[in-house]
Amino acid sequence: MTSFFNFFKKNAEEVTTQIEFSSQEIAVGVLLIEMARADFQQDESENQSIIDLLQKHFDLTPENSKLLFSQAEDNLNESVSLHEFTKDLHDNLDQDQKEEVITLLWKLAISDDNLDKYEDYLVRKIADLLYVSNSIVLKIKHQVFIK
Repeated sequence: MTSFFNFFKKNAEEVTTQIEFSSQEIAVGVLLIEMARADFQQDESENQSIIDLLQKHFDLTPENSKLLFSQAEDNLNESVSLHEFTKDLHDNLDQDQKEEVITLLWKLAISDDNLDKYEDYLVRKIADLLYVSNSIVLKIKHQVFIK
């Protein structure tokens, strides 16, 4: 009888094997989720925008982008600050990659056709923590807004 249950237990473990995301992928997901929460109006459409941005940016399947979103949300809920995530990105990304992160943040900030002052502040704060200059942040903002 024990072997019967072990058979199903083994098969269940194989099915629930989760993909391992890099700490940078998790960090980007965390920052996007925090951006959605910045205006105190996070909704399903914003969550879907985050999933779409993650899917496109990291070239993920729809299922894996949802899984990344879920893991990032869990990490954010367990964290006390964004510092651990921005430090990881600052230490491991080059300047162009950091600018891509800022681009993702701006895209999410305007996805609801309304740039809230808290969203604007958060993008600038994250950019400071990533050592991306304000002039580049404004240039990226302009590029995202004219598209």
